[in-house]
Amino acid sequence: MSPLPNRPLQPPKSYAAENAAEGSAMPQSSDASEPKPPTAQRPLVRPVARPQPAAAPPPPPPVAEKPPEPEEEAFDPASLRQQPIPAPSEPMQYRAIGLLRGCYKASEEQFTRGEMTTADGTTIEAVLLGRVMSLVKNHLDLEQEHLWVVYPRTREKQEDLHVQIVGVWEPENLSKPDEETEDVEQPAYLPSSEVEDNYFSIRGEVIFHTPEEKSVVVKINQAPRKKDDRAKSFKLKLNGELSGKVVGYFWELNVKRVGPDLEITSAKSIGMIPPRKKSKEELARGRSFGRPGGGRPGGGGRRPFSPRPGGGDRDRRPPNQAAQPEAPRRTEPLPKPVKRRAEGNTDNAVSEA
Repeated sequence: MSPLPNRPLQPPKSYAAENAAEGSAMPQSSDASEPKPPTAQRPLVRPVARPQPAAAPPPPPPVAEKPPEPEEEAFDPASLRQQPIPAPSEPMQYRAIGLLRGCYKASEEQFTRGEMTTADGTTIEAVLLGRVMSLVKNHLDLEQEHLWVVYPRTREKQEDLHVQIVGVWEPENLSKPDEETEDVEQPAYLPSSEVEDNYFSIRGEVIFHTPEEKSVVVKINQAPRKKDDRAKSFKLKLNGELSGKVVGYFWELNVKRVGPDLEITSAKSIGMIPPRKKSKEELARGRSFGRPGGGRPGGGGRRPFSPRPGGGDRDRRPPNQAAQPEAPRRTEPLPKPVKRRAEGNTDNAVSEA
């Protein structure tokens, strides 16, 4: 064999050219030789899990229906003036107030001090307070009976009843409508003829109770009129009996006047009195007894040591045995002893003398 002639290397033919040379019947595309422009494609998007709807909470267990609570009545300040003794505004509101029907007669020395003669003929010492003095002088006929609003008081020693007149309850005669308020509907006041007299409302702390004597002492605190004033209190003696825990508890008492005495008709215990807080002065006074140099002389709140006159130990004798006085001291010298002789030697004794 003759060697192959040296031919230059040629690039390999494409697959389409080989098929064309071989006479393949595969259809040829006219755009095969022309490059196609690149087409824009959307980038792949990662699948995102769709949020699933939250599961509905289980229905709450059925609750037994409560009965409807009674609606609280709205507090009307005008209602306090429609009756002589209003309802208490607080559960532990201290007060002592009552109603007496009678005639007031002033004394000759002073108009604000006098006596009240009730419808049953009882005479009670009375005092007019400043707020009602002008009303009594200018608008009341003292010869007639009136329904008086009073504060009861009892003295500790005499234990008699006297009252302080604070007002008069006669709305049918004293409450006249003004010209500007004639068209406005006026509240319906309770007339004095329908009000029970000789009635007292007592609210306070019971500090003394004697069932055998049917005696009750109530302590009533008064609110200070000014900020700097101290709170005052007074005691009121009543006749009657109470049951249960009495002393140290707050009581609401309905009292009726029988002659010169106040007798309990009904009672209701409100609750125990809370402990009283000490004032700043009391606290400072208590600290002064505890520190040296404060309170009593000597410091520390103790009594100073005072030695007995004459010194020495304390008397050890029992208290029932009286102490004997000391013997007086001898200033003269003691006498010398004398020797006595027998009776037979009297002559010798004489001769020797």
